[in-house]
Amino acid sequence: MSKETNSGIPTDSEVILGILNNSENVLKRLYLAYFPMILQLVINNNGNTDDAKDIYQEAIIVLYNKVKTGDFELSSKLKTYIYSICRRLWLKRLTQMNRYGGDIKDFQEFLVVDDETEKNNERDIQFNKMGSALQQLGEPCKTIIEDFYINNKSMQEICEEFGYTNADNAKTQKYKCLQRLKKLFFQQK
Repeated sequence: MSKETNSGIPTDSEVILGILNNSENVLKRLYLAYFPMILQLVINNNGNTDDAKDIYQEAIIVLYNKVKTGDFELSSKLKTYIYSICRRLWLKRLTQMNRYGGDIKDFQEFLVVDDETEKNNERDIQFNKMGSALQQLGEPCKTIIEDFYINNKSMQEICEEFGYTNADNAKTQKYKCLQRLKKLFFQQK
């Protein structure tokens, strides 16, 4: 394991390990490393230094809690992740204060990743909903769906496993199961 340095921008893995090990030094370095970028974002978009400090603090708390609960998966650079959290928080704050004019001045390089983060979050929500619907589905439907879509079993194999008279009957059952799964999925909030 690498030694913790006392200055400069911490690496993404240093930050995550630092949070896990309750390192104040890493948190201080993280705060100093990316705050100027967030200050620029907030000041360019109807805010002041105090607003930027609040937003950045909230973002660090979000990051800290996600890492601590094991609910954190880094799909971009940490700098980009923090920027996208701050951007979203600041947009929310502007909307609450009725100061949001319908556009936000951005650093161009962060726009695409923010959209990707949004899509990833939405995809994760959908996966969780599908997993929940699958658990509610019950047998034999749950196993038929898993065998066909996850375990890549053929309709003939499923037919033999469940004792259907032919593959067409198994296919009909799979269709009925899919309809039930779809219904359960869309009933969730």
